[in-house]
Amino acid sequence: MKLSRIDLVWAALLVATATTWALGESGSGAAWWPMPLVFTLAAAKAAAVALDFMGLAGAPPLWRRLVLGWVFGVVVLVLLAWWLGRGAVCA
Repeated sequence: MKLSRIDLVWAALLVATATTWALGESGSGAAWWPMPLVFTLAAAKAAAVALDFMGLAGAPPLWRRLVLGWVFGVVVLVLLAWWLGRGAVCA
């Protein structure tokens, strides 16, 4: 049985989800490094879902750019808010 691309993407999404869960449960809340990794995985998972499961890989380039730009923009803004709020909590 040959695995299709969608099966491989699904498996990668499972691994990424397990990784984010493990990082969240590890108790490393005081460390700064897990958060950018979690947000990077979230952006990659959203891109994979949009391109492969929603079928945007075959859509016109404008739609891909809009959706992926929105996804990455939201992730960057949330990560920035976390980074700025991190200093306020520690002070």
